[in-house]
Amino acid sequence: MKRPSILIANDDGIFADGIHALWEAMSEIGEPTVVAPNTEKSAVGHAITISDPIRIEKVKRSGGFLGYAVNGTPADSVKIGVKAIMEQKPDIIISGINAGANVGQSLLYSGTISAATEGTFLGIPSIAISLDSIRGGDWTGAKIVAKKIVKAVMENNLPHGTLLNVNVPNLPEAEIKGYQVTYQGSIYFKDRFEKREDPRGRLYYWMTGKLINPDTNIQSDGVAIKEGYVSITPLHPQLTHFDYVDKLTDWKIQ
Repeated sequence: MKRPSILIANDDGIFADGIHALWEAMSEIGEPTVVAPNTEKSAVGHAITISDPIRIEKVKRSGGFLGYAVNGTPADSVKIGVKAIMEQKPDIIISGINAGANVGQSLLYSGTISAATEGTFLGIPSIAISLDSIRGGDWTGAKIVAKKIVKAVMENNLPHGTLLNVNVPNLPEAEIKGYQVTYQGSIYFKDRFEKREDPRGRLYYWMTGKLINPDTNIQSDGVAIKEGYVSITPLHPQLTHFDYVDKLTDWKIQ
């Protein structure tokens, strides 16, 4: 059987530990091509570059890793990977492995999610995968999960415009309780801005805060991973609030 062609992207940058771990995992089951930002682009959302040239540079890392660094965003990386770097359209796209969970409101900020979303725009089955640890951790479990999810998507396919958002607990694979199909929860970052002064006496602000999770249902993405389950959430970019369309029509704005 022909090994699938896999495009790998991320938002932590091509030198991140997570993308190297993902490349190792995908090399076992397919033919991966890595195209990712040349520096960290976390929380840039679905930004694309339209007013500056996009440059690429080959990057070699340990173990035979060869990828393409892009001076743009995660979405740029997928676009240029599919349209200019790869000779043929990939069979599947996987974005990650992100250092830090992408759950709740963070989905709208996430470059990891946006890289996978761009894949769905191009009609390619796409996955975003994250490890629930902002400082990285045990990538072993996430690598095993990534291989299983990619194989499942290849066997079952996905509806047009739908991607999978996968979040993995920071646990050894043997301690992961299982897989939970989830919905996007309500977890959010309650931020505040610390007022500071640099050595030259100039004022600046540093954003800090804490995560707030009001959810209790195991089917919520944030709860599932905290309980030791892999969270799998189907997402699509359709943002219309259909339940409110009729009520808004009743406003009768003239």
